[in-house]
Amino acid sequence: MGFEVSAIMRPKFRKSVANEFANNNKGGVIMAEKKIGEVMKFFTKPSVAAVKITDGEISVGDSIKFSGHTTDFIDVIQSMEVDNKSVPKAVAGDFIGIKVSDRVRPGDEVFKVIPS
Repeated sequence: MGFEVSAIMRPKFRKSVANEFANNNKGGVIMAEKKIGEVMKFFTKPSVAAVKITDGEISVGDSIKFSGHTTDFIDVIQSMEVDNKSVPKAVAGDFIGIKVSDRVRPGDEVFKVIPS
């Protein structure tokens, strides 16, 4: 008699960029994540996240992951703004607006997804 451990019972952990991880046991894509910022505010109607970049840099076209208590999804940056002006990239210290596909919450962490 065997049983399968449900997703709820599996421990969640995050590894640094140096320690890559597979996102599943069935030959999934190997990706690494690097924390780059934090959600400061979410605007519901335009579905825009205000994000403070705390480390590194991100550019239009990069994949980012939003992670929090009830948040866990990956988006590709289609466009971003600093002070209501479209910019191609953002660096540490910038406050940016990013259109997102799902709801985020203040305090959610933002990671740059780096495919290996």
